[in-house]
Amino acid sequence: MANSNSPFGLKPVRHMLGLPMNGAVQPMYIPAGYATALFIGDPVVKMATGSNTARVFAPGAGEFQIGTLPEINKATAGDNNPITGVIVAFAADPTNLNLVHRPASTERIAFVNVDPFTVFEIQADGAIPAADIGLNAVLIYTQSGSTVTGLSGVELDTTSDVPAADASNQLIILKAVNRVDNDTTITRAKVEVRISLHTEGMGLTAAGDGQLGI
Repeated sequence: MANSNSPFGLKPVRHMLGLPMNGAVQPMYIPAGYATALFIGDPVVKMATGSNTARVFAPGAGEFQIGTLPEINKATAGDNNPITGVIVAFAADPTNLNLVHRPASTERIAFVNVDPFTVFEIQADGAIPAADIGLNAVLIYTQSGSTVTGLSGVELDTTSDVPAADASNQLIILKAVNRVDNDTTITRAKVEVRISLHTEGMGLTAAGDGQLGI
């Protein structure tokens, strides 16, 4: 049976050290001038431009003073492109409470999981051979996020940049997801990963080089 083609971006599933993930989420700022839509599960990176330059109020999230919200953009896929964390939610938009994503060119506050020890589930764009477990990989943006579910379309790249023992890659593959609906020998396999090029923690490379593996 074929795997479902249902990308969801990076979904937090557990903590590497067995700890609860409470407190790992931080509010971050997306200015109206940023022309890329963002979705739950999207990897993001803090920008050198800094943080909010005016006070920001979001119902249910509170008021944020100048300089208290780091500004983020969607992380670039590919080698040597760092990631600060993953969007897990957005502050409510009082003008549209049904809005489940951040449309392009709109100001919004995102809640971002910034814990480098978070383990995420992600869909690959191809198969994941057993030999790929423990290798590094990068992201790929061939599918769009959903304005209906609010979920990201980002996947793990197995086609244009195959997994390898490469410290410049963005992720480390920990294991395949153990579910009856997940066949890792065919396309759209689901795996658990950690972020390797994390701006908030140490770099991670392929297992066996002295860094933390599974």
